[in-house]
Amino acid sequence: MNHLLSWIIWLPVLGMVAIAFIPRDKTELIKQVSAATTGIQLALAIYLWRIFDASTGSFQFMETAEWIPSFNITYILGVDGLSLPMVILMALIGFISVFVSWNINTAVKGYFSLFLLLNTGVMGVFLSLDFFLFYIFWEVMLLPMYFLIGMWGGPQREYAAIKFFLYTLFGSVLMLIAILALYFTCGNTFDMLLLMDTAPTALNGVLWWGMSSIKVIWVLLFIGFAIKVPVFPFHTWLPLAHVEAPTAISVILAGVLLKLGVYGMLRINYTMLPDGVFWFAGALATLGLINVIWGAMCALAQKDLKKMVAYSSVNHMGYVLLGMAAVIAASEMNGDNLISAQAGLNGAVFQMFNHGTISAMLFILVGVIYDRAHHRDIEGFGGLASQMPIYTGLVAVAFFAGLGLPGFSGFVSEFMIFIGAFPVFRTIVIISTIGILLNAAYFLWAFQRMFFGPANEKYKDLPEINKRELFTVVPLALITLFLGIYPRPFLDMISATMNVLIEQVVSLGGLAGVM
Repeated sequence: MNHLLSWIIWLPVLGMVAIAFIPRDKTELIKQVSAATTGIQLALAIYLWRIFDASTGSFQFMETAEWIPSFNITYILGVDGLSLPMVILMALIGFISVFVSWNINTAVKGYFSLFLLLNTGVMGVFLSLDFFLFYIFWEVMLLPMYFLIGMWGGPQREYAAIKFFLYTLFGSVLMLIAILALYFTCGNTFDMLLLMDTAPTALNGVLWWGMSSIKVIWVLLFIGFAIKVPVFPFHTWLPLAHVEAPTAISVILAGVLLKLGVYGMLRINYTMLPDGVFWFAGALATLGLINVIWGAMCALAQKDLKKMVAYSSVNHMGYVLLGMAAVIAASEMNGDNLISAQAGLNGAVFQMFNHGTISAMLFILVGVIYDRAHHRDIEGFGGLASQMPIYTGLVAVAFFAGLGLPGFSGFVSEFMIFIGAFPVFRTIVIISTIGILLNAAYFLWAFQRMFFGPANEKYKDLPEINKRELFTVVPLALITLFLGIYPRPFLDMISATMNVLIEQVVSLGGLAGVM
């Protein structure tokens, strides 16, 4: 199929155009058009996966067209084993989120138009191979998310939206400085493929203000991406944004947007600045450990169910950072160390996908109970298992998946991360396993308070989870269970690209002493 990647990116814009011609009072038709648009996009993403050649780590289905030739700006798209799982994740979460949003009844036309624009921005980031185009899509995401939180969120929605906007904009400014530095230092090009080849050599030995230019650009990019992950101490925008955002926007925020930061680090920092990987790996592993412990302890202290799930995202993204840092194990390129690096990096990407499905499931389930009880106070429930047995079972599945129980996908990815990181960060890995205990503590303690004990008379007539809500949750639960038992399809999809990435990092940045 010609221009398949462009269709995946721009199809939601066509949906926006269609919605623009629908009268605002035809709310059901607007929702149906949004569902059809994201459904077709999901079908295209699955088709892309089916025809993708997983045996090679190179970019596939590339599209190139001149855009602004006077500045060497080109429309370049491509997909590899790093971007493909994120495209599938966004397509799946986007489709499901339309049905999560079905109870939106205020300014429906504006909501779904912004929702589809957000979808295009995210897909564009994952598929862009021109740095200017990448940055445009990165900024496109900011505007719809700001309005979706600020207009359809909770009581503190304006403050949450402004805080999200300012944090993200600050990171974007630092990223822009880094992009310009790479552009003027590496031959006036925004072509990511060219920059992957030329940047390590062009920047080697170049000093700015007495410091290595590689270090400066690495830190600028890292902060820009770390805010999105979010990495401690740039995480403070996340809990408030989650609590105030509508359920579907929380689902996309946790399920996909947090992964953009990690994706950016792997796509840009690791390939264009490989020396920086060795210089920064210890700090990255340490920050991952802080995320794991700090996020879990904050989650344990929460009484608001949604805020607890938000802090669990900080916790689980810490494991991703730890797996990313494990790539330096391959610096000696012997068999055992190479296997460790592969396990760590594959585990990090697998954890990105797993956290996307698990956190989406958790936030949907939080939204289900909030729609019925109109609050999220964990201690304000009690005995729900007797009132809502199906809902209770699904929450149990989501909580067990979140705490990394064997048989669920999260266990596999976390186990791979520990295998990869242990040879190079033994002490950090040992301490980070405390996070597993804390995960179990906050999930099981919340489950016990909400679903067991005497039933709260106030909620004796709460309706069970309905068919539409089951439609949004069950597919995610099945994916989590399937990949927990048989992760090979996913690992086969990413392994060739991860091997190429490791080879790039080691061959171009293996001499840590060059800086």
